[in-house]
Amino acid sequence: MYRILIVEDDKVIAKAMNRQMMAWGYETCVPEDFRNIMEHFAEFDPQLVLLDISLPFYNGYHWCTEIRRVSNVPIIFISSNSDNMNIVMAMNMGADDFIAKPFDFNVLIAKIQALLRRTYDFDNDSNLLEHGGVLLNCKDATVTYEGAHLELTKNEFRILQLLMERHGGVVSRETIMQVLWESDSFVDDNTLTVNVTRLRKKLESIGLTDIIKTKKGLGYILE
Repeated sequence: MYRILIVEDDKVIAKAMNRQMMAWGYETCVPEDFRNIMEHFAEFDPQLVLLDISLPFYNGYHWCTEIRRVSNVPIIFISSNSDNMNIVMAMNMGADDFIAKPFDFNVLIAKIQALLRRTYDFDNDSNLLEHGGVLLNCKDATVTYEGAHLELTKNEFRILQLLMERHGGVVSRETIMQVLWESDSFVDDNTLTVNVTRLRKKLESIGLTDIIKTKKGLGYILE
């Protein structure tokens, strides 16, 4: 079952789209808080996004740019602002298609099905982890936080990935070293400390101070 995020502030249109998507067997998410679209995106991990241009707080172009920082998920703009300038701008921002309002639901479903077929000829496992507004892209080992973008080394990525997957719980140093060992990247205890220190400094550079806590005698925890 494909997951579709519907970002539309017109409740009548959003409800109608949601009903149609569910009737075709899609799982949907329709955010009502338009200030935190990326939180919904990370939590729901959609395989396609339907995005209006005119939205409260930030327009669709803003959210398209934010999504493209962390994901190549297909995006279809649906808007009454369908002049050539807006269509060109949407495509340049990274959209995959543009549908003008008012639209025929049969056309919408056909475009969604075609785009999903073209996109997902491979494993659909999630490539995105989220915690406290921090987005970790497991596909390219990058971190995004409040618009800032950061590239991680292989070991830095694996350490942060493990902490995010188990956030709220302490991860022992032995567990982290075992994960790195299984990845053919053996590190001793001192080398692990160096890697964690470097990771902390990188995260601090984008405003993430003290996100990794040391639990003396136990290991590390992501807060």
